[in-house]
Amino acid sequence: MKTIKTTAVSIFFMVLLLGSAGIWAYKNNTENAQTPVEYVLSSIENNNVTPDGVFNRAWRVVKNNYIDTTCNHQDWEKWQDRYGDKIKTKEDSYVAIESMVESLNDPYSRFLKPDEFAEQDRSIDAKLFGIGVHIADIKGNAVVVNVIEDTPASKSGLKAGDRILKVNGKSTKGLPLKDVADAVRGKAGTKVVLLILRDKKQLTKAILRQEIKIKAVKYKMLDNKYAYIKISTFISSDTAYEVAEALKATEKAKGIIIDLRGNHGGLLPNAIMISNMFIKKGTIVSVVDRNGSKQKFNAEPQNIMTSKPTVILINNESASASEILSGALKDHKRALLIGETTFGKGLVQRILKLPDGSGINLTVAKYLTPNGNDIGHKGIKPDYKVVMTEKELLAGKDNQLNKAKQVLAAELNKTRIAASQNKY
Repeated sequence: MKTIKTTAVSIFFMVLLLGSAGIWAYKNNTENAQTPVEYVLSSIENNNVTPDGVFNRAWRVVKNNYIDTTCNHQDWEKWQDRYGDKIKTKEDSYVAIESMVESLNDPYSRFLKPDEFAEQDRSIDAKLFGIGVHIADIKGNAVVVNVIEDTPASKSGLKAGDRILKVNGKSTKGLPLKDVADAVRGKAGTKVVLLILRDKKQLTKAILRQEIKIKAVKYKMLDNKYAYIKISTFISSDTAYEVAEALKATEKAKGIIIDLRGNHGGLLPNAIMISNMFIKKGTIVSVVDRNGSKQKFNAEPQNIMTSKPTVILINNESASASEILSGALKDHKRALLIGETTFGKGLVQRILKLPDGSGINLTVAKYLTPNGNDIGHKGIKPDYKVVMTEKELLAGKDNQLNKAKQVLAAELNKTRIAASQNKY
């Protein structure tokens, strides 16, 4: 049987499918890509890292790759006329590129400065070097909102709600959240000292930084017969491997519940490989480029891992890669969907790296479900609509999950009846 890692390479190396707040994309250092399923990792020839060189490269990649060849019904040459001889500094080029990309009026196409581009790469790698916390700006204060399990932060006793007053003796007052996060992060093996405020008491925590591996998948058995697999993101390059591990660890389950609620998307190979774990043959997804050319990604029979009854939990935040997986399993009648209509992002973005380390996430195509459905702005409707109210959420009631168990029980009963009838 072909390994998952081999399958990933056979698809291509790096493609992203992010949802409402992100992108479907893949990393490409080339200026003119011939197809939205090609991945090329190579240096850019004749690299011009001057401010005007970076702007001109950005101008060309948009012109040659954007899905709308009219670039939102405008004369694209005007941008060179407007900024051609006015760009003197790095900031000049960034303002020009950002204005140019915003003129496309596309919420999924955006310019990223070098630090933002690097942060996106770290998300793909699914690892950070730090202590293992998520922080947020709450009323001007840097506050810990989540502590990742089995990390230096959790072992040191940090808790959600802790307010970070100082990092290595430097006050966080007035600092942008990004600067606080950068100060907390650092090389593995180095120490960071935090002064925190908890319940009106100041505490000092000296924490040794480590490599933090981000887990995208959690799983457990429910009622001793259902495998519950929560996929929080597809952006980690390890997501598909983690799902495979979850399926193996719960192989005694009679049915499977996949939870994609709140999952905005991630890497395309993850969506394809995970779909292939449930689908033996046929199309998983099709990608249509700006010239109308279609490329299909098909399931490979040797990569299927389970034929057990499956249901998928979705809501209006399930987007992009989540919709590819949901659409593929629904169209192939391999899963029933429960919850609310998905977000409806059927567009394709490419990540285009510019010579100075900045980049553009640019819409270059759209994708279709196996039955040829374009889910853009429409989403995928559930087979069983179950809306979660705020009151239920606050009370800790999960009616969507309860419905999933009911549906799985009914499906398993059908399977038992069919099996008994086949005996005679």
